[in-house]
Amino acid sequence: MNILLIGAGGREHAMAWKIARSPLCEKLYIAPGNPGTELCGENVPLDPLSFESIADFALENDIQMVVVGPEEPLVKGLGDHFKKDERLRDILFVGPASEGAKIEGSKSFAKEFMKRHGIPTAAYRSFTRETVNDGVDFINSLEPPYVLKADGLAAGKGVIICSSAGEAVGTLREMLCESKFGEASSKVVIEEFLKGVEISVFVITDGSSYTMLPSAKDYKRVGEKDTGANTGGMGAVSPVPFADQKIMEKIEHGIVKPTIEGLHRDGIPYCGFIFFGLMISGGEPYVIEYNVRLGDPEAEVILPRLESDLVELMQAACKGGLKGKTARVSPGSAVTVILASGGYPEAYGKGYQITGTDDLADAVLFYPGVKEKDGMLLTNGGRVMAVTALGSSHEEAMSRAYSNARKVDFRGMYYRRDIGRDLLKKPYNNNQD
Repeated sequence: MNILLIGAGGREHAMAWKIARSPLCEKLYIAPGNPGTELCGENVPLDPLSFESIADFALENDIQMVVVGPEEPLVKGLGDHFKKDERLRDILFVGPASEGAKIEGSKSFAKEFMKRHGIPTAAYRSFTRETVNDGVDFINSLEPPYVLKADGLAAGKGVIICSSAGEAVGTLREMLCESKFGEASSKVVIEEFLKGVEISVFVITDGSSYTMLPSAKDYKRVGEKDTGANTGGMGAVSPVPFADQKIMEKIEHGIVKPTIEGLHRDGIPYCGFIFFGLMISGGEPYVIEYNVRLGDPEAEVILPRLESDLVELMQAACKGGLKGKTARVSPGSAVTVILASGGYPEAYGKGYQITGTDDLADAVLFYPGVKEKDGMLLTNGGRVMAVTALGSSHEEAMSRAYSNARKVDFRGMYYRRDIGRDLLKKPYNNNQD
């Protein structure tokens, strides 16, 4: 089949890399793509938010499946656009319509959904400009630290953790009264801080059945030993040693199944991926957030471990045929290390030449922030490249990832040298609280 993949980042490069390996894929287009996706298919200069242009391209190029990588087109209704157009209805569409996408697009909607269906999450309340003083009172009723979340999409910057009540109150007023994140923070969710260890869990669902995909742990802080500012992710590992059978059973039966059943019970059709951002606190899993797509950099670490045909799974999801399907997953480990621009996540330069990419062995290179000019690869973002390596053990995957990371070079390149090192502790304490 002819497949159109929407997106331009490292996640989309990893998805394109996996889709291109499927015997079901005859022709792959990526819109708009990047120099890495160009190695997997044909990039086309389409704006992911130009729904008419995407629809016209799909019709003109006999597209049989559309796969949406990022969240914004889904939240803004690309799926609805395809469903309401009779010419497009027969195209398999991987991603929820806007109603389903609200579990990521609105933090308060997601919290209310979890409360309604008994899904464990942190205690919370939602506030607007009119109820900002109630929000101040709620902050003063909690113990520090404090978690404030912009209700809408804020380019990954809408979650702020404050260490003092004064800081939290000031941040709340900035978000609600000074539009710190624009319309995204016209409503703010304040929730209790959960202490523990994080894990990312992924499923693909047809709205009533689901298939579990590999889990991962990502590293959000820019500095080693989890210090410094939050980023889009400095690396990831899969599988996660502390996610033993007992924990995964709790996650599946206490969170995944109730989520899929809740969507079905609420009459919300859903076809696509769900990313469960979880915290394991006191040995129990809690939902931090839902995402309606694969993560980044998690996609770069879980898709190389997925031995099943991704296109086959997506096709089954679109046709309501996931019941009884399980994903084949490599028993080994994978480690992804992000090569970032110096200064990221604050100000950083762009346009620096990247060298050493042809020297990699036993690793895959994905391109979150790269452009091509005159046959040269140049930096074009804060997170520039993702080096992923597989190994029969966690230690072997780490060693391969780092030996290959050292071969790549560009001005100001920075990467954490401890991705996955915390997981070498044996036994790992999965009851941290």
